[in-house]
Amino acid sequence: MVATDLKNNKNIAVLGSGNLGISIARGIVASKKYKSSQIVLTRRSLDKIQHLKDDEGFQITSDNLEAVNKCAILIIGVLPAQVAPLLESIKHLVTKDHIIISVVLGITISGIRAHLQPDVYTPIVRAMPNTAIQYCESMTCIANKSETPSVGTAEQELADQNALEITENIFNCCGECIVISEEAMVSAPALCSCGTAFFCRIIRAAASAGCEIGFHAEDAVRIAAQTAKGAAIMLLKNDSHPESEIDRITTPSGATIAGLNTMEHNGLSSAIIKGIVMSAEKSSRSQAALNKLNNVSN
Repeated sequence: MVATDLKNNKNIAVLGSGNLGISIARGIVASKKYKSSQIVLTRRSLDKIQHLKDDEGFQITSDNLEAVNKCAILIIGVLPAQVAPLLESIKHLVTKDHIIISVVLGITISGIRAHLQPDVYTPIVRAMPNTAIQYCESMTCIANKSETPSVGTAEQELADQNALEITENIFNCCGECIVISEEAMVSAPALCSCGTAFFCRIIRAAASAGCEIGFHAEDAVRIAAQTAKGAAIMLLKNDSHPESEIDRITTPSGATIAGLNTMEHNGLSSAIIKGIVMSAEKSSRSQAALNKLNNVSN
């Protein structure tokens, strides 16, 4: 199988369409920048994604080679242990006109490049979105350079910059996107990916309190979730610090400050900080183990 001309091809293949891969595909379509027919989803068990073809119009296949041959943008969404076998199986079709975007936790750019053809330079970008991407509300961190990047040829640098811009365009349409160093990608999941679960737990706690003070469960969840959404929007729209917004809400001897102080006395901020730091440390240990397994350095 020979790769088709990809220079003007902006079709996207999601190689490994699990929960995150499907969320990314849906978010890209929801952004109106792509049609579902421009996205190829791959999975070994097609019965698990058949509905995405029948109901939403995505292309699906169990053949990664077919997807690589059709698409210029390759989003790698398999499990970490599956990355090396996947890349080894497709590398003969990967060209300089492809762009590889990896959303796999812990696999470095050098770790990906080690499984590609050494005489073909394919730009690689790492991205860390969250599952809110399907509603175009993800916070996505992306990286394609380390803090002390090695300088490639002019052609390679241009390819890297083009790949980064294309990746930014894709993920900015699906929420917010920030470019960070590859070193920072070790900690990024703790805040922008695991963070979705953390904030859901906080909303659940608020909803449970709502039930205790008299609201029906479904109403309490709706109130808590919309209130959290409103607080986030205020911070983003006003470009303000959380304490500034808190100061605007609290009044002397009021209910808000009484509730905040009670939460802090019971360790609210401390628990959140410790939880995020623990997730970052776990992420770091996982990446170190993966690098050791693949004999790859950061």
